[in-house]
Amino acid sequence: MRRDDDRASARRAAEPRGRVVAAFAAVYVVWGSTYLAIRYAVETIPPFLMGGVRFLLAGLALYLWARLRGAARPTREQWNTATVVGVLLLVGGNGAVIWAEQHVASGLVALIVAIVPLWMVLLDWLRPGGTRPRASVFVGLTLGLAGLALLIGPDALTAGSRRTLDVRAALVPVLGAFLWALGSIYSKYTPRPASSQLATGMQMLAGGAAFLLVSIVGGEPRHFSVGAVSTASIVGFVYLLTFGSLVGFTAYIYLLRATTPAKASTYAYVNPIVAVILGWAVAGESLTARTLIAAAVILGGVALITLTSSNGARHAAASEDDTRDVGVVGAAEIAEVAER
Repeated sequence: MRRDDDRASARRAAEPRGRVVAAFAAVYVVWGSTYLAIRYAVETIPPFLMGGVRFLLAGLALYLWARLRGAARPTREQWNTATVVGVLLLVGGNGAVIWAEQHVASGLVALIVAIVPLWMVLLDWLRPGGTRPRASVFVGLTLGLAGLALLIGPDALTAGSRRTLDVRAALVPVLGAFLWALGSIYSKYTPRPASSQLATGMQMLAGGAAFLLVSIVGGEPRHFSVGAVSTASIVGFVYLLTFGSLVGFTAYIYLLRATTPAKASTYAYVNPIVAVILGWAVAGESLTARTLIAAAVILGGVALITLTSSNGARHAAASEDDTRDVGVVGAAEIAEVAER
């Protein structure tokens, strides 16, 4: 099993650096901007109905595109894997966030969801044949959480911008973060099609169907009127469909195979920074010294996790072939992506 991990590390090192950097840019910047898009989309569209239609359309587009380009027809085993991953990531992870934000201040939800990297490191460690992460990875995770807490501020733990804290509702994104991490780890180590586009499309189709089932059970279609949908909601939905799903989610699934779980999950730290910057640039929100300090702490945690993971990949690849020149994306590349 250790040999398999070494080979996986060597394969990750062989991934084109430009492609990896572009994928990180997508999950860092694009997913950070979807906070604003979701806000507008759910103003007049029921959240689970919106999620179901969004992922079904995006999944169908990706599936057909991959098949037309020659991707092999997926097997039943691959469909089973895609269904599990789609339900865990989309309904379990994304759905928990959508539901929780109806009852808990969004700042607190963002803070809770930031435990995704910790869940992923722990789950990757506890899986059969997993490797215990280095102490510096845990230090990086702690830095990321501390920076995010500083970014949000103590007001997230009080009434906040919405209402008094509902402890039971606040536990939902904790479960959602665990399910997202579980789906990510499961996707990384289970059989799937060679085409990332086909695999992502299958996961979206399965997750979108499950989303619609939840929407129907919850009675959302009975209270929905197409004529009542606002222009802002349409724009938000289209953005989520194209950039959030087709670009961002595809890039994330690719990163789960191309890099380590710790590195792929660092989006949870950078996305809130992107959201704050967009709020300042688009909505005229203030950009305080506390925000800048928090951003520095968060990026420091990201760099520490990335540097540690990169060094581990280099050592594993060297044990596989001492003559191979290992090239992996490092802390400098991640910092460059985060600044774009």
